[in-house]
Amino acid sequence: MDPIYGVNFSAGELGRVASTGASTTPSRSFQDFLLDSIRQVNAMQQEADQAVEQLMTGGQTDPAEVLTAVQKADLAFRMMMQIRNKLLQAFQEIQNIRI
Repeated sequence: MDPIYGVNFSAGELGRVASTGASTTPSRSFQDFLLDSIRQVNAMQQEADQAVEQLMTGGQTDPAEVLTAVQKADLAFRMMMQIRNKLLQAFQEIQNIRI
């Protein structure tokens, strides 16, 4: 069974693994990957909040950049919620397995 890799692989690493068929050992655990992803989503939310605040207080902010930051934060949050829902669904299915 091949290991699950995070989205932080560079294109060169993916190409090397695909072309040689060799697998590399991920240095991070699944828990670390999830926590890092949650931190990234939180950072996006905070950046979007700061951009909106600067726009509302008359700062030197482009409205298009503010809209883009808010949309990116919203999309990242929605994706995180879908992943959470799928993980909970998988956990519940595992719990229902009779031994």
